[in-house]
Amino acid sequence: MSDATKVATVTEDRNAWKFGFTPQAELWNGRLAMLGFIAAVLTELFAGQGVLHFWGLM
Repeated sequence: MSDATKVATVTEDRNAWKFGFTPQAELWNGRLAMLGFIAAVLTELFAGQGVLHFWGLM
């Protein structure tokens, strides 16, 4: 096998900001969901109450 056959060609940028149901959009959706989850956990940890209580929704 030569080196040319071992190298995979990249046709799309996985970190591109694309809209719709594309693999790139799903990656960004997952990343932003993880950030939101961490923000909710930290809010509960430091405030000592749930996120909805913290915002006054419950």
